[in-house]
Amino acid sequence: MTSLAEAYVRWADIETRGSSPSYEEWARAIAGDDHVLTLIEALPARKRQPNLVFAAARTAGAPLDVYQRFRPWLLQHWCEVVEIVLARSTQTNEAARCAVLLPELARLEGPLALVEVGASAGLCLYPDRYSYRYRTLDGSVTLDPVTGPSPVVIECTVDDESAAPTRLPDVVWRAGIDLNPLDVRDPEDVAWLRALVWPEHHDRRERLEAACALVATDPPHLVRGDLLDDLDALLGSAPPDAHLVVFHSSVLTYVEPAPRQRFVERMRGLDGTWISNEGSLVLESSAGLAHDGRTVLTVDDVPVARADPHGRSLVRL
Repeated sequence: MTSLAEAYVRWADIETRGSSPSYEEWARAIAGDDHVLTLIEALPARKRQPNLVFAAARTAGAPLDVYQRFRPWLLQHWCEVVEIVLARSTQTNEAARCAVLLPELARLEGPLALVEVGASAGLCLYPDRYSYRYRTLDGSVTLDPVTGPSPVVIECTVDDESAAPTRLPDVVWRAGIDLNPLDVRDPEDVAWLRALVWPEHHDRRERLEAACALVATDPPHLVRGDLLDDLDALLGSAPPDAHLVVFHSSVLTYVEPAPRQRFVERMRGLDGTWISNEGSLVLESSAGLAHDGRTVLTVDDVPVARADPHGRSLVRL
């Protein structure tokens, strides 16, 4: 089995099993399809991920059907799929990830200045504008913005009531950096975000639409740039009297090891708080934790919790 085939099987086993039957079937079938694997292997290495290929295919009009009927369509329209794959990247922007970031943000003192690395369309820059419903074994915790319930309601299961936040943060400034920022006011960008949501995740799709509509009324400051070359300039524009927080979710996995390590070293010297929400194989500090599809929430490079990658649950370490 080639390394690409193994990667598709691994993605099916760890990411989509029990979460997206259609994507699981496609990934497993492609892993055993030498012809389709050859087509995908011709793509640049960073463009071969199942989620990117599948989202591009759906954007081009692929039928959401069993692989036996998806495959002929894919072969016939492969040039169209490649065009989208090369023009786009995996920029899943799941507002529900705010639910697993919020417990740490709520612990920080003072007004916050948020900077998101790999911000996509910036939906995770608005943790103070969403409503939250945390469920525990003993009850629930409800949080709404000071202006009242938000049209974006995020549900999250926590292992203990003490893990749930008791307040929303006071965010006075927010900005993001991305190699290719997306604009929630651009229908094509929103359509791409929609395509990145897995087929069976109807709740995520509804939340995406609501979050995009909310953020479009007050769009974030997003900078096109690299996390090494251009981040410091953005950090320097944050208000000096606010608590600076740099955070990212499922971003560093797409960064090569050498620049990733340089970014980590830069964050270790940050005059503020660094919150990372990445897979267990991404940071050295979380390397000893199981690679089971959940992300690892770390604060200043110290693992503090395991989280569902789409923000549905949080378990403290």
